[in-house]
Amino acid sequence: MVIKVFLASSSGSTAIKKKQQDVVGFLEALKVEYTPLDIACNEDNRMWMRENVPSEKKPSNGIPLPPQIFNEEGYCGDYETFFNAKEDNLVYSFLGLDPPPGSKEALQAEKSAVKENGTHVEETSTEENLDKSRSEEVPVEERNGKAHREGEEQDTIEEVEGEATEDRAVGLEEALAEGEEEEAVEETEDAEARAGEYEEEEEADEDKEEEELRQLEEEDEAEAVEEEEEDDVDETKEDE
Repeated sequence: MVIKVFLASSSGSTAIKKKQQDVVGFLEALKVEYTPLDIACNEDNRMWMRENVPSEKKPSNGIPLPPQIFNEEGYCGDYETFFNAKEDNLVYSFLGLDPPPGSKEALQAEKSAVKENGTHVEETSTEENLDKSRSEEVPVEERNGKAHREGEEQDTIEEVEGEATEDRAVGLEEALAEGEEEEAVEETEDAEARAGEYEEEEEADEDKEEEELRQLEEEDEAEAVEEEEEDDVDETKEDE
């Protein structure tokens, strides 16, 4: 599978240049092979990108701005979705690739799988222990009342100690969860702040980028008109 990144090499927009550098630099840091496709110097690349970006992902004017990322013919997303995937350590999933062993994304997936499997095993063991305890109940008091009462007292003590241990464990888990939640909130706020900065820069430079694209199209049309006029002049000279 080939990752395609559509870029504008001659863009005058600072925001677009920064976004392109961010995407390309991050892919190179991960050693992900990709193919850069320039839309400024290649009309075919520009038309292919516009036609293959889903309509719901295009801006209101219908002209998607670079960078746009594809996996072969499949659309991955624009810079904003790439940025969110990077913040969540899900870039390989975003690109449609398997994360390499030992990467943050792979470790995160393994941790989630272990957590799910561990919870399932714990629940199963608890149910089996309850069934076993019910099946092994015997009328001990009939044979030895004193031994039975002593056993009950010991069971009560163990239950109280077990409940205290569980309460401490629950308290520790809640404290850890609160700490993780606070960290997640801080990371989200930082990500939103950065995204806001990029959005402001993009809004300020969208008109400039669109103007550049229109100028490229006008230049192509002007070249075509000049060629037609030159052909007319040559034909006139030949007739004379």
